[in-house]
Amino acid sequence: MSDVAIEVQELSKRYNIGVRESYSTLRDTLANSAGRLLFWSKKRRKARSESFIWALRDLNFSVRQGEVLGVIGRNGAGKSTLLKILSRITTPTDGYADIFGRVRSLLEVGTGFHPELTGRENIFLNGAILGMKRSDIIAKFDEIVAFAEVEKFIDTPVKRFSSGMYLRLAFAVAAHLTSEILLVDEVLAVGDAAFQKKCLGKMGKVAQEGRTVLFVSHNMAAVRSLCTRGLLMEEGKIAANGDIERVLYQYTQSIPRQSEGSGASCFSGLRVNGQTPGLIGSGEAFDVSCGLQMRTAGSGFRLFCIIQDSNGDPIVVAPTNHRELLLDRDSGPHEVTVRFPGLWLRPGVYSAHFKLLMNSADEGSGRIISDPVMLDVSGTDDPELLLGYITPQVAWRADCYSTVGR
Repeated sequence: MSDVAIEVQELSKRYNIGVRESYSTLRDTLANSAGRLLFWSKKRRKARSESFIWALRDLNFSVRQGEVLGVIGRNGAGKSTLLKILSRITTPTDGYADIFGRVRSLLEVGTGFHPELTGRENIFLNGAILGMKRSDIIAKFDEIVAFAEVEKFIDTPVKRFSSGMYLRLAFAVAAHLTSEILLVDEVLAVGDAAFQKKCLGKMGKVAQEGRTVLFVSHNMAAVRSLCTRGLLMEEGKIAANGDIERVLYQYTQSIPRQSEGSGASCFSGLRVNGQTPGLIGSGEAFDVSCGLQMRTAGSGFRLFCIIQDSNGDPIVVAPTNHRELLLDRDSGPHEVTVRFPGLWLRPGVYSAHFKLLMNSADEGSGRIISDPVMLDVSGTDDPELLLGYITPQVAWRADCYSTVGR
């Protein structure tokens, strides 16, 4: 257990619909007192208290020290509730979460800031809350202010900051002040592209320093670049936990695909080299096959095979048209195969699927999209070859020109 930063066991959180979470703040105490003055029947109070939802249900996982864990999932999956429990903002209904180290959270813009205090005062306040010495805060102060780019306004109350200034300072404080564990919830949803790039670079450095990071985001590219392990949440439960590429693949494939038209034609049994999932080496040629049932005259259609990365972005699109394939509705189901040459794909997890565009008198215009098949590509670990999605095998030539006569 010495290398564990976070240990979660049987963690659950239930919210009663229409009933406030009990906190000990003065504001909530006054609000609750005022609420008691209102007339509610016992029957209605009982009915409301029995209506509840489980935001989290039986979560079990651990995070090692120095690990960067990406937590992903759709809205309402329980990601923010998990981080609030880890930050000790709310308490679990069942189970527990043990934290081994100081925690710094950035759950929303300006969390932990006092609006009446200046930027300078808030930096020292947050450092003191973390148990840092004043001399340590002073040593980090200039670096925090420079990162946030708020030098001119550092002695202005933060209630007068713009949302961008608020965010920059909040992130700078969270990332620079000493803590072993950093919890970040969708901080990159606000801010311009330059600031987002700056935040990603800083979180990368934080990870290299051996600090533990839990990163919640809908930005799959950012999750992929920062995290080595992923946690996919669905309806308050863990749907996947493991290698970030495979978790991202499962997340993107869980998003419902929509088909337009009557759907009278359909795909089935996708395979890569006859297998599901497909396992190939980078640069190897491979086949993608499927069954296709055509139930209308093949006089107006286009067929595509599309390879996507784990973020759902298309990498390769292979089209055909009706003249290249013999598809006759009277001949029953067909087996369709497309042959790919060595693509030299970057090692990782991809998916392949077929798309059929229809334009016929029977079915009208529409599209039918197949379910995907996973394509697991293995190959080189050379970091220079991992910069692009495809590393083609090309011919190089060097010509030596004479310098005589110059």
